[in-house]
Amino acid sequence: MSNPTPLHWGQTYHIYSRGNNRGNLFFEERNHPYFLRLYGQHIHPIAETYAYCLLPNHLHFLVRIRDQEDVAALHGQKAANRKPSQAFSNLLNAYVKSINHTYGRTGSLFQRPFGRKRVTSDGYLSWLVIYIHRNPQKHRLVADFREWPHSSYHALLATQPTRLRREEVLGWFDGPAGFVIAHEQGGDEARIAPLIDEDFD
Repeated sequence: MSNPTPLHWGQTYHIYSRGNNRGNLFFEERNHPYFLRLYGQHIHPIAETYAYCLLPNHLHFLVRIRDQEDVAALHGQKAANRKPSQAFSNLLNAYVKSINHTYGRTGSLFQRPFGRKRVTSDGYLSWLVIYIHRNPQKHRLVADFREWPHSSYHALLATQPTRLRREEVLGWFDGPAGFVIAHEQGGDEARIAPLIDEDFD
């Protein structure tokens, strides 16, 4: 990941990052909602979010970068002139600055650069959602992925307002029931191998 491809407007990506030297990113429960608030500030203006999962030492997002024209219309030309990759860098940098200040630490927190894999087929989307949500179980953090509180799984099934693309995601599974069943059955990682960094995960 030393020379990553820049993110492009109008494209869909699996975004992931992990702690430097595989160290933890989140030190107590309040860190998770704080990170998501920063995510809302930096990423929602330039991307639509389908799924996410925050784990102790790494994180995953499935996003579609908005069209540049839409960003200009919603947030002004200045926002549209920035590179989408910069928004993610700004997010991670803002989080690191706060964590370092709060816990009296110095230096990098995230491995650089953050990972990104472009999703070239809509057929991969539902499999990626399952992979992201089941990640805590894969890493044996919980016996059942549904017990993990820091993913978008429950928010996508809820009725409360959300910035997630809930209806779109549920539509990939033909509705909430199909969403639940598909997650229970588990994903097929072989299908999405090109979208997963083997060294990362």
